[in-house]
Amino acid sequence: MTRPFRFLAHLLFALTVLAGAGWSGMALWLHLEGPARIAALAALAVALCLAFAARLRQRRLGWAVLAASALAVAGWYMTITPSQDRDWAVDVSRGVKARVAGDLVTLTDLRDFDWRSPDDATHRWTERTVDLAQLETVDMITSVWDNPDIAHLLVSFGFADGEHVVFSVEIRREADEAFNEIGGFFRQFELVLIGATEEDIVKLRTNYRKEQVRLFPVALSAEHRRALFMAYVELAQQLEAQPRFYNTLLANCTTVVYGLAQALKADLPIDRRLILSARLPEYLDSLGVLGGNGSLEERRAAALITDKAQAAGDDADYSAAIRAD
Repeated sequence: MTRPFRFLAHLLFALTVLAGAGWSGMALWLHLEGPARIAALAALAVALCLAFAARLRQRRLGWAVLAASALAVAGWYMTITPSQDRDWAVDVSRGVKARVAGDLVTLTDLRDFDWRSPDDATHRWTERTVDLAQLETVDMITSVWDNPDIAHLLVSFGFADGEHVVFSVEIRREADEAFNEIGGFFRQFELVLIGATEEDIVKLRTNYRKEQVRLFPVALSAEHRRALFMAYVELAQQLEAQPRFYNTLLANCTTVVYGLAQALKADLPIDRRLILSARLPEYLDSLGVLGGNGSLEERRAAALITDKAQAAGDDADYSAAIRAD
């Protein structure tokens, strides 16, 4: 092997070891505590040194040590499985459940909290039966709290009686946990589908968290409205039967909804705006399903509901207030 190729081979090995060590170290740090964490990180450091030492003796031996170490970490990592039974934060302690009988869908564990602050509420879980024959509207709600390119996505379904049901794909935090994007890559959080009233889940964001919340009507046929609602119902049933992990990139509030929307159109294009979720209105507009009038910028301006919600007062019909012209 010539010197340049030998150098490249050594560089590839070193980069592979360091990348694997970085990933493994982060996973161990997030999932272990106390003496177990110290022991695991020490073992990882020893494996790192052994891999480099073996590489100096014989190239293939270095790769063999690296492969054995990777298998050991992968074997441990696969033992981390999602659970339904943890000490959950109260707002995500119950995922919505659904039972279907023809056009009637009964939703249980529907959240209807009365929030007094971003962290304090009167807790109330309800049951509601909705008639899909009376499903009239679908609205996409985006909520931006920091990065203007990243938004949380909620979908609200409106019925003929004026009631709305909102679905939100969220992380399922434990009581002592706070969300972090890094942990979302390492099986730290489960996925939960929250079903809620607008007075709970949207008002929390407009009135108490004071996020920039926009409501966009989505122009779907009755058949497609029903199909999207039923896609959420099926997700609720799947998560009730088998928990799964949240993933910051691959299984988040936007990418999961993209999977649900494939019930409407199987060949929906993948787009970077699925990651830059605050740009979803542009994505929907490119598909021809974003409702409203005027230019896209005019519709974005009209969609902002935070100020209207805060001005409405506690006694107002919240759903009507945020849709008022």
